[in-house]
Amino acid sequence: MSLETEIVLDRRQLRRRLSFWRGLAITGLVLAIGGYMISADETSGVLAQNHVARVNFTGTITEDRAQLELLRKMRDAKTVSGVIVFVNSPGGTTTGGEAIYQELRLLAEKKPVVAQFGTVAASAGYIVGLGADHIVSRGNTITGSVGVIMQWPEVAELMNKVGVKMNEVKSGELKASPSPFAPADEPSLAVVKEMIEDGYRWFASLVETRRNIKLADVPGLEKGRVFSGREALTFKLVDELGGEREAQRWLEEKRGIDKDLKVIDWKPAQAGSWGLPFAMTNVFGNLFGVHGQQMAEMLARNPAFATLGLDGMLSVWQPSEN
Repeated sequence: MSLETEIVLDRRQLRRRLSFWRGLAITGLVLAIGGYMISADETSGVLAQNHVARVNFTGTITEDRAQLELLRKMRDAKTVSGVIVFVNSPGGTTTGGEAIYQELRLLAEKKPVVAQFGTVAASAGYIVGLGADHIVSRGNTITGSVGVIMQWPEVAELMNKVGVKMNEVKSGELKASPSPFAPADEPSLAVVKEMIEDGYRWFASLVETRRNIKLADVPGLEKGRVFSGREALTFKLVDELGGEREAQRWLEEKRGIDKDLKVIDWKPAQAGSWGLPFAMTNVFGNLFGVHGQQMAEMLARNPAFATLGLDGMLSVWQPSEN
């Protein structure tokens, strides 16, 4: 056997050894992270130390089971000393706001809860804020829009023009009515109006009770208008102007929370949130805080687009488009 052949064989053997140890190391890392994630939840590991939990409600408000379960876990977590609720939402379903509000009030029975409003916290977004003990708003936050709305398209004329007819047989005249396939009649509109008025009375009562005000005393509030954060403060719809710093200060000064406690994001579990990328996201977040979590999410993120359909009564701020 020539020297050159021996060198080639030695190199191949060396590569096989390196591949074996590299594979063993990766397997060990995956098993270690997997074991950590199985044995750990939001209140173990690094999170075993006391901290302030931050939960975000952004985009469209819906009755999300994972979000509601997250709030319950916060309530039971002994290491959560206080909660910051960040709201940046134009609203969503009325039931979504109601469900989150109720869970926040249960949470507030055990932990101090402060809300911080971002760019917009209107309609169901404002309902979420009402669940907190204290509301901090930016001066230019869009908030308010107390009210309920139900909308549906009507395509009856379009169908006539294209020669399409919708046939139906139903058990009662109010079943599946109003319908987009026929002009709304008075009995159907009357039923919808009753539902809207009932939802509005609930919303209005919530505002008056939680904010200790009368809607009639605030110009435009009964009509569903929006306010800037500064206007909202004047009319007692919020308690303070500022951001997260002011929210933390309220926890420290009014509720005795240690000012040295870290603020850590709590996020609801996602379907399919397993495997190395997602495990790394949680581990990085636990070990290195928000910045580490953001770094890991950038590596693990898989962009996707989804269409959100909303049914039922809505409490959403919808700016007019002219």
